[in-house]
Amino acid sequence: MPIVLRLLLILLIALGGATPLCAQNAQGPAQIPQATLASPDQLSAQLDQIKQAITDKGKLTDTLLSDARARATAVQQQADQLTASLTPQAETLQAKLDVLGPPPEKGAPAEAPEVAAQRKQLNKDKSDLAGQIAQAKTLSLESQQLVTQIAALRRELFQAQISQRTASPLSMAFWQGLAQSMPDDRANVALLGKTVKGALAQAWQPANRLPFIACLLAAVALLAGGRRLLEHKLLEMAAKYLPSGHLRRSAMALLITLCTTFTYGLAVWLIYLAVNWGGVYDQDLDDLVRPIVKLMFFAATMAGLGRAMLSVKHPSWRLPPISDDLAKRLWPFPTMLAYSTLLLGLIERVNNDIGASLATAMAANALTSTLIGGLIGAALIRMGRARRALLARGEAPAERPLWVGLLVACAFIGSLLTLLGVLTGYIALAFFVARQMLSTGFLIAALYVLMHLINDLCESLLSPDSPTGARMQETFGIAPARLEQSATVLSGVGRVFLLLLALPLVLAPYGAGPSELVDRGTRLFAGRSLGTLTINPSNIFNAMLVLAIGFIVVRLLKRWLGKQLLPKTSLDVGMQMSIVTLLGYVGGILVFVLVLGALQVDVQSIAWVASALSVGIGFGLQAIVQNFISGLILLAERPVKVGDWISISGVEGDIRRINVRATEIQLSDRSTMIVPNSQLITQNVRNVTLANALGRVQIRLPMPMSTDAAKVRQIVFDILRNYSGTLNTPSPSVQLDSLDAGSLMFICTAYVSNPRDASNVKSDLLFEIIDRLRQADLPLTTPQDMVVRTLPQEGNAAANPMTTVMPGNGT
Repeated sequence: MPIVLRLLLILLIALGGATPLCAQNAQGPAQIPQATLASPDQLSAQLDQIKQAITDKGKLTDTLLSDARARATAVQQQADQLTASLTPQAETLQAKLDVLGPPPEKGAPAEAPEVAAQRKQLNKDKSDLAGQIAQAKTLSLESQQLVTQIAALRRELFQAQISQRTASPLSMAFWQGLAQSMPDDRANVALLGKTVKGALAQAWQPANRLPFIACLLAAVALLAGGRRLLEHKLLEMAAKYLPSGHLRRSAMALLITLCTTFTYGLAVWLIYLAVNWGGVYDQDLDDLVRPIVKLMFFAATMAGLGRAMLSVKHPSWRLPPISDDLAKRLWPFPTMLAYSTLLLGLIERVNNDIGASLATAMAANALTSTLIGGLIGAALIRMGRARRALLARGEAPAERPLWVGLLVACAFIGSLLTLLGVLTGYIALAFFVARQMLSTGFLIAALYVLMHLINDLCESLLSPDSPTGARMQETFGIAPARLEQSATVLSGVGRVFLLLLALPLVLAPYGAGPSELVDRGTRLFAGRSLGTLTINPSNIFNAMLVLAIGFIVVRLLKRWLGKQLLPKTSLDVGMQMSIVTLLGYVGGILVFVLVLGALQVDVQSIAWVASALSVGIGFGLQAIVQNFISGLILLAERPVKVGDWISISGVEGDIRRINVRATEIQLSDRSTMIVPNSQLITQNVRNVTLANALGRVQIRLPMPMSTDAAKVRQIVFDILRNYSGTLNTPSPSVQLDSLDAGSLMFICTAYVSNPRDASNVKSDLLFEIIDRLRQADLPLTTPQDMVVRTLPQEGNAAANPMTTVMPGNGT
């Protein structure tokens, strides 16, 4: 009961504190008058102000340029809206003019003066509108050009800041500059502190005291136990309503993250609301504090992601496959990195607000960069220790995916660059790397959780055994295999969408794309060319990026088709391999075309290459091209496919793989024969399993003439029919083939489902036939051989021998 009252108290206080702000937000749109479209002259004046603001390059900052870019974009949007609103008016005027018709020609009856005056006024209005539309389009184009110019200025400013070098913290010059600027910065900080104290004093006034205390109590309640209580209730509901399995685990990870974000972020927002209840903050102070509140939500989300992914207290909820020891070692780092992120943003906002000196700003950046780089380095060291401890106990660590290894390597390099940058004086570079490591790590962690959630959600909702899947099968008649395929496809599409959404955020710091980061290298190669192909590092970088991403996508798509989607279909293994191989060829060709497009290679630039290749193909590459085309024919017509048992030119075995040039055939001794694809097209090939051919077992059984043939036939027929490896259709048979050399020759035939099993089945049948015939006292015919004996003649045995040929029994 106390827990319930405590929860109700927290909710009432939080809702009571949030109500005024909600009211303010609700009234906000009503207080804003409906925006009217600016005239072309007003938009032109705004553009002139923006251009004037970015004229002095010595006073440019990233914040100023970001604001100028936003204003230029707004002008462009207003110019486009003005064009869109004036165009229908011009069309209406033209329609009216069409109704009036052209003015009468000379000699024709004069028209009414009212009509002439109306036509003149319409022509004047149309001319004015046409001038405004043309001016608006010109302003839109100028705004777009100004946005491009501002982007170039931001790149130059970013490059200048990154390459800037100051005194190293290991030198005396660094500390002397900091000591010289400290009095002015201390005075500015004191002024800011005085402003904050004044705001707090105003918040403690009797009119604002009650809301101030209520919001503070609500914030303290959230920080003290609100997160645990809310998290406990949500996880209890998840365990109750969600089925056990991967979906529950990923949902719990998301709920833990959201609970942490909500409680800590809402607590800070309540503190902000407690002080600013009556509009205490002025504009400058509000511009300082409000971004810090937003930053707290980000830091809380980072800490929540760390708690959700490590799950030290509940290992069964843990998403990544890491050991309990490693999770315990890494447990404090997400929270410490979240505090570091909050400290980084706080110092940056305060420095910008007080106009801190360069020495103070560099010292603050050096402090936060060292803290972040050191924390990430310490986390990597603990990961290495956990791995070595696992090996020392004789346990094999979990297999690490390639992307995890690359991520660890990048984190190690980033941490090293951060610390070295601070020590060598490249503090701006170190600060940038540290901030990018934090944002990239946050994005990767969030992407990991969301990808697991989407995959588990699709598999759980569309599983044939789930209630949703059963209802879809019953309502729409969808087969279970189609549901599994749909789950796989939707999961893949959702994860690709998340990846494409997160990739620009990782690769585009300061709103700049990757191509802008290599702009300086582009200028180094300006004017250089290779024949008619212009060398452009930006194009080369784009081509390499397209090549890498293209082949990764093709490889992932082939793996997804071969291991997830196609095995759930009714296609045989050979057809699945053919589809995957053909997709690899098509994907490779598309990637090659995209790479040429990224290099901006036209047909004329590669004409000489095509000519040289045509000569080479005509002579040296003829066999390769022939085998390549033959491979495509094999994959399309499928006279042979992966898994078939074939025989060609004395080579007999199973096809294991059809490559671009040759086919791999595994022989009976487990060796592999490489056969060119053209031989499988141009030569006679015996395909034993093309039409699901059956295997035949045939045994020749010689018996003495005195044998009871009917009894032998019945015994052998029962053996062939009752053996588990033989088929009843076609039925086995026992036939008397011939009477030869005093023996009865029986031909015993049976069929098996797979030709590869014929030899093993024949051996088993022979063992059983021999045993059953011996039990029935029916001996087989003993093989006859010839014994040559030499007998001496009477009277001259040594000189005239006589040779006699007699049948023998081999002894």
